[in-house]
Amino acid sequence: MLSSLRYRLNRLFAHIWVPIGAYAVLALVAAFIAVALRGLIPEELAFQIGADAIDSLLNILASSMLAVTTFSLSIMLSAFAAASSTATPRAFQLLKTDRTAQQVLASFLGAFIFSLVGIISLKIGIYGEGGRVILFAATILVLVLIVFNLVRWIGHLTDFGRLSDTMDRVEVATTNAMKNRLAAPWLGANPMQGRSPPDRAIPLPSRAVGHMQFINLDRLNTLAQDAGCSIYLDVLPGEFVYQGTVLAHVLEGPIGPEFDTLLAEIHDSFDIGMDRSFDQDPRFGMITLSEIASRALSPAVNDPGTAIDVIRRMTRVMSLWDDRAVPDIDFPHLWVRGMSADEMLRDAFAAIARDGAALYEVQITLQRALLAMAQQSPGIFAYAARAQSQRAMSYAQGAMPIREELDHLQGVADQINGVAHSPQGDGVQAKT
Repeated sequence: MLSSLRYRLNRLFAHIWVPIGAYAVLALVAAFIAVALRGLIPEELAFQIGADAIDSLLNILASSMLAVTTFSLSIMLSAFAAASSTATPRAFQLLKTDRTAQQVLASFLGAFIFSLVGIISLKIGIYGEGGRVILFAATILVLVLIVFNLVRWIGHLTDFGRLSDTMDRVEVATTNAMKNRLAAPWLGANPMQGRSPPDRAIPLPSRAVGHMQFINLDRLNTLAQDAGCSIYLDVLPGEFVYQGTVLAHVLEGPIGPEFDTLLAEIHDSFDIGMDRSFDQDPRFGMITLSEIASRALSPAVNDPGTAIDVIRRMTRVMSLWDDRAVPDIDFPHLWVRGMSADEMLRDAFAAIARDGAALYEVQITLQRALLAMAQQSPGIFAYAARAQSQRAMSYAQGAMPIREELDHLQGVADQINGVAHSPQGDGVQAKT
């Protein structure tokens, strides 16, 4: 579970201007430190370094960094376009927040600003002999940093924006979201597990349209504790809400205008935006991976190998969910429903089963993945895996002309059905 401060910081540092601004500030500080410390340099050393030598280095640095930055930006835009066209536009935000690209660009722009400040300061003569020595040493350090980042950038560009790199990023983001959610299955609140809010609880409708990006559970619990009420959340991160959608139900609490103020503060604890986030939402990662597979299965691309790779990646992520969760309650005044195995598998495999209905190699990989999850964690996945298996078989039966292939698929589907009806599967839909 993400704290509010950590969530805000993650969103802040996702913007490329933050590292760029930090490097720019460091460049300015380094340039002006030379002015402050110029009196500490011995005179015999100061006379050995002339202003012309430093000025030439700074001019070369300024002109080359401007060209390298422009070239790097064009490469990044090409990588973004390639990822959107070969994978899915939903993966764009993962490339946009790539730390290596941000740090390299920031170092290039920081070196450019440093050289400009140094050139201007030399022209107006504020450094003196001692300041020129410090400026020369700082310039050498900047050059070393630039060479290091250029080598790092060249190595990074060999994979940046490629389909395999994009899939790796989506899988890592989905894995992290799944691990975070499994560590706090009900986000630290009380599990609802099929129960509905009490009839006398007051609904809180949404005033905005968009995806639920973040829920500040810590603030909600504090509000509920101070007001002496309980809050039943009706939405989870990632879900789409619109004006009138019930965000939560509030039970008990103050009477009169104070209750209206409480409802307004509760509403402010929900962050709603049009962009869906990976942070608290493993289902979004599954949908993104599924979109990559669907694009690969389109007639224009016709790449079933990528779809098979995606199915195996999804299976790897799902395998993290290998045991029924135990509530770990940090927010006793809040009630939250858990993840549903049926929803997770539907988000992951429904589109692939439809788009790859006629491809035996895709369908058999899908059925085996569902069987693996059902056998690994029957109490969690058996029921949901059976439902998706039957759905995939319905698509295959209407698209595959070869009877032997259908019989093979049906054999795996029957094994999934057997696990679902076993004592371990018990045929009950599992939630965290």
